Amino acid sequence: MTHTPDTTAPPGNATPTSPAVPPRPTPTNTTSTTGTTSLPPPPPRRTAFAEGIDRLRKAATTEPGRLRIIGAVLAALVVAFGAVTAWQMTDRAAAADDVLTSSQPLSSDAADIYRSLADANTAASSGFLAGGQETAASRDRYEKDIRTAAAKLVNAAANSAPDSPSAATITELNRLLPEYKGLVERARTYNRQGFPVGGAYLRYANEKMQKEMLPAAEDLYTKENQRLRSDYADATPYPWPAIALGVLALAALAWAQRRTYLRTHRVLNHGLVAATAAATVVLLWLALGHTLARSNLNDSYDHGVRSLNVLHDARIASLKARGNENLTLVARGAETRKAGDETVDAYDHDFGRDMDTLAKGLTRAADLADDGSGARPVDSAVDNMTEWKKRHAAAREQDENGNYQQALAMVIGAKGATGECFDNVDDNLATALAHEEREFEQAAGDGRDALAGLPLGAAVLAVLGAAGAVLGIGRRLSEYR
Repeated sequence: MTHTPDTTAPPGNATPTSPAVPPRPTPTNTTSTTGTTSLPPPPPRRTAFAEGIDRLRKAATTEPGRLRIIGAVLAALVVAFGAVTAWQMTDRAAAADDVLTSSQPLSSDAADIYRSLADANTAASSGFLAGGQETAASRDRYEKDIRTAAAKLVNAAANSAPDSPSAATITELNRLLPEYKGLVERARTYNRQGFPVGGAYLRYANEKMQKEMLPAAEDLYTKENQRLRSDYADATPYPWPAIALGVLALAALAWAQRRTYLRTHRVLNHGLVAATAAATVVLLWLALGHTLARSNLNDSYDHGVRSLNVLHDARIASLKARGNENLTLVARGAETRKAGDETVDAYDHDFGRDMDTLAKGLTRAADLADDGSGARPVDSAVDNMTEWKKRHAAAREQDENGNYQQALAMVIGAKGATGECFDNVDDNLATALAHEEREFEQAAGDGRDALAGLPLGAAVLAVLGAAGAVLGIGRRLSEYR
């Protein structure tokens, strides 16, 4: 019989068979082809903002937490109100100061540059007509006008940004001024020697003045006026963001005090009352101060700047008319142009056009004059302009009849000449300008002063108000400790 070996381990020192080890569970993740097991990705890390929101939400479930949130919001609103008020009022105060001390004076300087150049051209033609008998007064007037124009150009250059459009115009005028002076001196030299070419040089100098220098000066005047209007536009708008924040801050403070009253039946919380008082003072100061400043600035523009612009334009028109009147006699009919179907003297035609501009300007200035001190010189200028037209017509009649010397005496003579009327018109316009300048300075100065202290005051009061709000809420918090 076949013997089957016993596979059971014998007792004694034989080694027992180890029990079977259960297989490890296969991970749910699949293995890669390289045999590396990929672990599940860690959960995304929460942002600090999300954690802060959670903490805030948890804090809001308790009354102390809610009070802390309310205090922080109130303080932030009051501080934001003060900061925006200070920022907006600083900008408006700076613009109002620019109106008074920078842009309007520069606009007047630009008008003076134009007037000085035009008057120098008029004085040069008057001296030329006098020939060898040019008076010292006429010569001094010319030299004074040239010096004034040069000084005003230096001042304008110092107050203009190097890359601004005004700076380029000022540079061009500084280049043209010595060229013009050289032409006038040549005209005078040849005129004293009796050479007719002197008249050609004077006409060439006048052409440079009329076609290059005066247009450049007018362009400078226009640019400075645009700058002035821009400063007004920056100074006068209502500060709506600051006003809105002020109303919101007061509404939030009123709500917080009502909430405190409903929970504690205490009428007043000293800290919150102080914060409300500070915010109310700032809001009233802002509204009243800016309204007063805006009113004065608008008044300075309506009764100052507008009148000044009209008077400057009228004065420039009178200077151009006087220059063309003189050049009519200098040219002696050499310069003509077509006016409709007829040929007319070019300078006399321009004289009539300039006198029409002067008449319209004086009418407008009379309408804008708001008191007797401003209206009287304008009315006198109108009377002198009317007489000027009569004398000019008489002088032209003499010149056309061949009486040149009589016409010359009626234009540049010592008494009864058109020059006397021109001087009176110019003097009256200068008086009216000085009056309107004083009115502008008074109104613009009042507008600027109405904003004085408001930016700093708003910032200080806002800080005090925020501190009051925090202390008021802190007093409530102490009741929970």
